[in-house]
Amino acid sequence: MQWPAWLKTKGRRRREARSRPFPDTWRAYLAKWVHYYNWLPPEDQAELEGHIHVFLDAKHFEGCGGMTVDDEVRVAVAGWASVLCLHRETDYYPILVSVLVYPDTFMAQGEQEAPGGVVVEDPDARDGESWDRGAVIIAWESLAEAREEGAPCNVAIHEFAHQLDLENGEYDGVPGLEDAELHEEWLRVCEHEFKRLADAADTGRETVLDPYGASDPAEFFAVVTEAFFETPLALRDKHPRLYKVFSRYFRQDPAVLEARASSKPA
Repeated sequence: MQWPAWLKTKGRRRREARSRPFPDTWRAYLAKWVHYYNWLPPEDQAELEGHIHVFLDAKHFEGCGGMTVDDEVRVAVAGWASVLCLHRETDYYPILVSVLVYPDTFMAQGEQEAPGGVVVEDPDARDGESWDRGAVIIAWESLAEAREEGAPCNVAIHEFAHQLDLENGEYDGVPGLEDAELHEEWLRVCEHEFKRLADAADTGRETVLDPYGASDPAEFFAVVTEAFFETPLALRDKHPRLYKVFSRYFRQDPAVLEARASSKPA
């Protein structure tokens, strides 16, 4: 079988990127900004470092609103993006071209329906966005809030989860699932858990999931992905079936990693 020249070129470029030495300064950035990296065994850390090289080789970074994007910023964002790629066959967010980084919350143009059915532009303060036109936007200050283990929200995980969701063509809460049995189980479990979260949000009941996930299935997927990597033990305890299908999709078991990390002497 003759592979297309462009495919061989992309594969060769990725192999070369993954084989590059990983600078010690970059490891220090990961240890500082991506606490999940510290949970991983050495072989998984090495895999993550390879993914980071490929991600940085393929994606363009741009600072906005006076933000200076240096290696520390690039490695921190790429580190979280690459966590979602571990152990999976991945095309590294194929729709994504650019990562835009603001220093803090930024204003985005939204739409709101005014009386009479007139749709008007309504500026909205946001910490992140994921576009279907090739961009992810991150507020650096918001990402900094996720430095501590167990942070309830992680804007990088959230927005890159949206990019995974988009790989099947639309934001619908269902990423690309080639396994038919997993796809069926995913729909069944997520529909049930989405309704549970919506009920909790309506009644004000406390939940380990951000109530924002009840907005729609796409936000549900992004919110659960945050919890899966940030507070996996709590997610597994309160939502075991949900944890199981996400573990099968991501091919990771972060609850085990969190348990091991928490048992280590300080």
